[in-house]
Amino acid sequence: MRCLLFCYTCSMESPRDELNVDQSQVKKAAQALQAFIKNNTSSQKLFQNDGQPISLLFTLWKIPKKEQTIRIPLPHGLRTESGDVCLFTRDEPNMTAEQTERFYKKLLTERGVKNVTEVIPFKVLKTEYKPFEAKRKLLGNFDLFLSDARIRFRLPSQIGKHFYERKKAPLSVDLESKHLARDMERLIQGTTLTVSTKGPCCMARVAHSEMTADEIVENVITAVSTISTKLASTGKNIKIIHLKSQTSVALPIYTSDLSHLTLVEEAQKKARLTKGAQKRKRKTENTEAPKPVTKEMEEERDSEEEIPQLVPIETPKKKTKREGLSKKGLKKVPKPAAGNSVKKSVKDKKLVKKTPKCTERDLKKKKLKTNKT
Repeated sequence: MRCLLFCYTCSMESPRDELNVDQSQVKKAAQALQAFIKNNTSSQKLFQNDGQPISLLFTLWKIPKKEQTIRIPLPHGLRTESGDVCLFTRDEPNMTAEQTERFYKKLLTERGVKNVTEVIPFKVLKTEYKPFEAKRKLLGNFDLFLSDARIRFRLPSQIGKHFYERKKAPLSVDLESKHLARDMERLIQGTTLTVSTKGPCCMARVAHSEMTADEIVENVITAVSTISTKLASTGKNIKIIHLKSQTSVALPIYTSDLSHLTLVEEAQKKARLTKGAQKRKRKTENTEAPKPVTKEMEEERDSEEEIPQLVPIETPKKKTKREGLSKKGLKKVPKPAAGNSVKKSVKDKKLVKKTPKCTERDLKKKKLKTNKT
């Protein structure tokens, strides 16, 4: 059995922009995996109906800095008609949960979509699937989850982290598109690749053991070509590609040249330099660049120049009450109001000098002085 797994050699790619995979090597790997799965008795019991999944394992030269999800349409579908697909929809206004479910089921049948087995409105997801056990059952009952594009940002807080850990995160669909059946078919029969920032490896399901070797080869080649073009970093960042099943050894179908590592490093250095140059330009523009002179600013300047300088006019100061003396005498001042008189009387009392009281001794002394005189 081991001779079947290692009876071929992995391909080396010449330094080109496109990533080319040898079809003969892929076919040998697919035949070896099919033989291994058939001879494995445990796999026959577990995956007798649907077939064991076959996936591609990508190893990158450098860990990416940004997470990315790549949708891969496949020529041969992964899921059969018996596969369970769930669709999360938004709540329609002026409709109950049952009415919205009927509305979207009718819409799918009119557009020709047949693979969706259950429709769950957002209100039902919030109420009936709030406990953890209900979410776990929902996760196990369906193979694929789809969501309306209008509620995709509201789902993560409701479904929880387990959907993302098991790589069953809902894929968004535009239910208002004119080509809804085509878009749904591509998502259901296609696959996705999630490129994470936690490590250099990522995996995508591409085929199953019930397919023929030629169908597996076609799916693998289309998946590799789409991934190499849609990656945020260039296809040169792919180091090794393996083909494997759940229980088998990973079989290499592509190995990158060592010169690609230097190309990836040079591309990263160029990107850093360009980012630094852009930041410097922004700083210089913000500091040195003068503000553009507009017509309104010019008009304001002209108007400021035309305005004559105003000379201050001296106004006669009001004479105080003490200065208002005439030759004849003091002018009569009007009597103050009742309220002010009380306050002034209080002030006058404070200013009046208090005369000392005369005692009997003082009176006697005065009398003696008068008698002597």
